[in-house]
Amino acid sequence: MNSVAKTILIVDDSAAIRQLVSFAIEYAGHTVIAASGGKDALTKLDNARIDLVISDVNMPEMDGIEFIKRLRATAKHRFTPIVMLTTEAQQAKKQEGRAAGASGWIVKPFKPEQLLNVINKFVK
Repeated sequence: MNSVAKTILIVDDSAAIRQLVSFAIEYAGHTVIAASGGKDALTKLDNARIDLVISDVNMPEMDGIEFIKRLRATAKHRFTPIVMLTTEAQQAKKQEGRAAGASGWIVKPFKPEQLLNVINKFVK
């Protein structure tokens, strides 16, 4: 369990993935805000203080790369850690994500402890 709870935003168009990730994060003692896509996430970020973002890459309306670019364009979230959680394993896609501002990358399928290890690297 974590001594200091953090607020983590999960952005994924799959309700099952949002639920799985939320469960693992909440079990570790953190608070979760879930969004069904990039546009939904941007509206939820307006009034929230977020310590970390976990986002899918492939989503309808606004993909994860575009979401990162928009997030990084705001002063409030310029340095917020962003971890991509995706089926995309290609190096070119990872480089595109890094160029947009991604801090880390986890490829699905993943183990909950793998996710928590990455979260712990970015939020203390």
